[in-house]
Amino acid sequence: MDPLAPLLDLADVAPALTQAREQVDAALRHRALRRQGGRVAAEASLRAAVAGAALEGHVHDLDDVRAGTVTDPVVQGALRVAEGLGGLVDLWPRAPRQVLAKLHVLAARGSVPADDLGRLVAGAHRIDALAGLVAGNGQTPPLLLAAIVHAELLTLRPFPGPAGLVACAAARLTLIGRGLDPRGLIAVEVGHAEREPEYVGASGAYATGTPDGVRSWLRHYAAAVTAAAAELDRIGDAVLAAV
Repeated sequence: MDPLAPLLDLADVAPALTQAREQVDAALRHRALRRQGGRVAAEASLRAAVAGAALEGHVHDLDDVRAGTVTDPVVQGALRVAEGLGGLVDLWPRAPRQVLAKLHVLAARGSVPADDLGRLVAGAHRIDALAGLVAGNGQTPPLLLAAIVHAELLTLRPFPGPAGLVACAAARLTLIGRGLDPRGLIAVEVGHAEREPEYVGASGAYATGTPDGVRSWLRHYAAAVTAAAAELDRIGDAVLAAV
C-alpha cells in the first residue's frame, strides 16, 4: 500500500497534483524539445540553480550568472548540484542517505567547513524514515513523494549551510527517477521562487505537522510545479525564436 495515500484525501490536494502533472506532460511536448532539447535543458538547469540560490537568500541576476561573473559560493553550489543531478538519479532510490550526503557536498563546498560536508547535524531519525519512504517505493505518485521529500528536508535542514538546495535537489531527483520529468527539464525551484512568500509560509505550515499545514504545502508544491511547466514553455519559445 502507498504509505502517503491518506494525504490525497486532504481537500483539493489530489486535483491540484493531477492538474500539475497534466501541465508538465503538456510542457514536455513542446516542439523545441525535438531538435533543440539540449539548449532547453541547459537553460532550465541554469534557471533552476539561480532560483534555488535565491530561495537561500543569495539573489543574483540570471544574466550575470550565465556570463560566469558571479562567484557567490551558494550560487556555485547550486550550479554544481544542477550539473550533478543526472549522475545521482539511479542511486537515489537505492541509497537515499548516501545521495543526500553527496548533494550536500556539491551544494555546500565553499560555504561550510570541509569537515562538515555531507555530515548530518540534525534529524537523523526522520532522515532514516524519509530514506525508508524513498527506497523501493513504487506506490506513491511522483509529485506527492517529491513534495514530501522536499518538505521534510526543508523542515529538518539536516545539513549545515544551504540545506534548501539539498531539499530542492532531492525532490527533483524524485521527479526525474520516477518518470514524471525524465529529462530533468521542470525547474521547480523557479516555481517556488515566483511564489516565495507562499513557499515560506507553506513550508512553515508543513512543519507544524497538522493536516491543514501539510495540505497547504502540497497545494503550494502543485502550484510551483505548474509554474515551472509554464517556465519550460517560455524557455522553449525563446529557443525557437533564436534559431
